[in-house]
Amino acid sequence: MSDLVQWSGNLLYASFIMYLIATFFFGGAIRPKKNGQKQEENRWGKIGITVAVIGFIAQLGYFFTRWAASGHAPVSNLFEFITFFSMMLVGAFIIIYFMYRLPVLGVFALPVALVIIAYASMFPRDISPLIPALQSQWLHIHVTTVAAGEGILAISFIAGLIYLVKTIDQSKRSKQTVWLELIMYSLVAVVGFVAVTTTFTLSGYEAKFEYVNKDGKAAEETFHIPAIVGPNEGKLVTEDKFEPIVDMPAFINAKKLNTTLWSLAAGALLYGLIRLLTRKRMGALVQPLVKNVNTDLMDEVSYRAILIGFPVFTLGGLIFAMIWAQIAWTRFWGWDPKEVWALITWLFYAAFLHLRLSKGWHGEKSAWLAVVGFVIIMFNLVAVNLVIAGLHSYA
Repeated sequence: MSDLVQWSGNLLYASFIMYLIATFFFGGAIRPKKNGQKQEENRWGKIGITVAVIGFIAQLGYFFTRWAASGHAPVSNLFEFITFFSMMLVGAFIIIYFMYRLPVLGVFALPVALVIIAYASMFPRDISPLIPALQSQWLHIHVTTVAAGEGILAISFIAGLIYLVKTIDQSKRSKQTVWLELIMYSLVAVVGFVAVTTTFTLSGYEAKFEYVNKDGKAAEETFHIPAIVGPNEGKLVTEDKFEPIVDMPAFINAKKLNTTLWSLAAGALLYGLIRLLTRKRMGALVQPLVKNVNTDLMDEVSYRAILIGFPVFTLGGLIFAMIWAQIAWTRFWGWDPKEVWALITWLFYAAFLHLRLSKGWHGEKSAWLAVVGFVIIMFNLVAVNLVIAGLHSYA
């Protein structure tokens, strides 16, 4: 088993390297031609997609070797789910690339996948037995379908982001530039999360707290990052460690909220350094990459990704989820935070399709909706999983 686990980790690392290499080749593919003609797929794009496919095959190898090592589909915790989500994003990108031959999608999609994999790698990677609530075939059906739907919907975000970077005037400050910068900062904040977690892990920081959990029972928690916020009625029992500024109520996971706050702060610092060194908005920095983009085609890609991703997410996030909830908890709906945000996500994309088809929301309006939809998905993945305690907290 240990050999399989090692092989699994090596394959995931190999896929990360392949995606990174492919990004550079796609960057070469979108360089403007000297004669000024419309950009076409060239040998750089062909190499880029070949390397991306090799990386995807390696990540598939990671998935199945980890499955063989654990005895169940590796989607039972945050590390496993997020890496599977990144794999679905890359898989959706590859399919759409062969449909539209757009190297610029790779320049944006693969870095997003890389950031997601890096984010996943900060969570515990140990293989552990499934808790009773997860010992069901519905684990494979529900969770993989949700991740597949969200991976496809992520392509709509990437196409929408490319559309906005191309069309928003970066020469002056406006509401559009402010919101676009907020999106860019969010991506940088994930890098901040990786940096903070890695730094304190390498330093061996540990601070143990005794506290009262949401069930009113005494419990212990070890923080590996200095506690800005502490657990409910918490008492620091490790000497010479940072005392929290404030304790959180029991329904909030203080340890994970603390990590989130550190990540946002680190992201703000990194973003500020980028702005200081380049003296440009991040939107302006990446705008040259989309110089030759056909905005109508990007609008079509974004829309079609939602047309495909929405019914897949509906199956996994609502229908399969309610069937499993009825089996596991004897009720199909219980207003758990994760369930609520899955419903919010579904309602948002349903509203998107309504506005697109009935009200004619195309172009910039549609692109903003695609971006906001992905923000909702990531809020569900990050904030709801990390901060709010609920029935899905084991994830």
